[in-house]
Amino acid sequence: MPAKVLPPETLVQVRALGHADIVVGVPSFNNARTIPHVIPALEVGLRKYFPGSRAVIVNSDGGSTDGTPQAVLAAQVEEGHLLLLSHPLPPVHRLVTPYHGLPGKGSAFRTIFGVAQILGARACAVVDSDLRSITPEWIELLLRPLLHAGYDYVAPYYLRHKYDGTITNSIVYPLTRALYGQRVRQPIGGDFGFSGRLAAHYLRQDVWDTDVARYGIDIWMTTTALCGGFRVCQSFLGAKIHDAKDPASDLSAMLAQVVGSLFRLMEAHSDQWIPVRESREVPVFGFRYGVGLEPVAVNVERMIGRFRQGLAELGEIWGLALQPDTLAELRRLQPADPERFCVPDELWVKVIHDFAAAYHARAVHPDHLLRSLTPLYLARVASFVLETRDSLAEQVEEKIERLCSTYEHWKPYLVEHWGDHHDTYFGTDPRAGLAAPGRADHTTAAQPAGHAADPGGGLDPRPAGPMGRRPDERPAGELPAALGSLGGHRS
Repeated sequence: MPAKVLPPETLVQVRALGHADIVVGVPSFNNARTIPHVIPALEVGLRKYFPGSRAVIVNSDGGSTDGTPQAVLAAQVEEGHLLLLSHPLPPVHRLVTPYHGLPGKGSAFRTIFGVAQILGARACAVVDSDLRSITPEWIELLLRPLLHAGYDYVAPYYLRHKYDGTITNSIVYPLTRALYGQRVRQPIGGDFGFSGRLAAHYLRQDVWDTDVARYGIDIWMTTTALCGGFRVCQSFLGAKIHDAKDPASDLSAMLAQVVGSLFRLMEAHSDQWIPVRESREVPVFGFRYGVGLEPVAVNVERMIGRFRQGLAELGEIWGLALQPDTLAELRRLQPADPERFCVPDELWVKVIHDFAAAYHARAVHPDHLLRSLTPLYLARVASFVLETRDSLAEQVEEKIERLCSTYEHWKPYLVEHWGDHHDTYFGTDPRAGLAAPGRADHTTAAQPAGHAADPGGGLDPRPAGPMGRRPDERPAGELPAALGSLGGHRS
């Protein structure tokens, strides 16, 4: 199986290497400007922290035309970076390869998984190719828990500007935490460590001809590790500095991809997340320290304007997706007065839960449904910006934690409207108070006990394959005019 993943010329090179203890992957596409910083940081980290290990850096490239593969091979490690290292040092091999399959980050990762399995790697990591803040210490933090503490999956824990990562902060982190009961702060961070055993598990899953190959690989990796009985931890990496974008910029496609991946994973793993009653902490390795962060510009007026446009043009779709009381609360908001504009936590959580249930019921074509979420998301971000303009980072994180608690508090509402197996959830209606988290008969997030046998990892039992479209989902065709103008607008 791993051999079929690799191009023939790459397979020859990998087999010539024979064996590696560590494989570090860097997927890329036209990253010649930033990757010359990433590769030396990885090499210094491997030499400094794992001098006795045989290591390979794999650049899995998507057909760059700007010289990225050449930049990987040409990147030099300055001698000054090696002065404190013991000598002699074993070489860190570099391998540049195109990937096979559908174009996307997931296909690039599949190639990295294949190289790791053929080489028999014990520990692996992947990092983004456009990082400007990566240091050699990231390698130690992503790999040491795998090699010396028995973990299988290391998620990143970053410090980010309060207006960077708004999809993670408002949807991905709190929803994943409420669903699967483990508090992984950056489920789609992009930089992960994973054991060789988990890499082989990923490779065996029948997802590589589906949307996982194009996008959604990060949340798929995290969710698969959480639901597969693998030991999960986090490592504090400091700041993640990259080219952040205004949340009101052209994001409709990205939001639809991320949220669609979340919802499809919910369908695949409903038997695991529905019984979960509460969340628990996930261990964090590394020394936490404060860092300077680059500012992120936001345009509140434009975001509220997009919400106002949605109210005027998307009422029909929202009427199918949202519960009547949720839609009524949205219509009572006051978008004409920015200073008074507020989307309360409870209302936002109900919006996401309603959209998840509508996606599951196919109440609206999935593509139309997901794209119609954009103006609601922007309304929530605008509200968040207005509420936190003068807040310090610690205060913002406390607010995000309160939002997470609200997601957990309203989970019975989600289960009720999800429809499948909701009678297995014994929590009370949130309006009547919190479901008693301390009761002994309540199910909590499962403690990983060893490693579960391969469950198959399928994300949809129907022939279309995991994470792919179901047979009853026809192509979207022409989008409604409102969705086109909301989703494609850039200003």
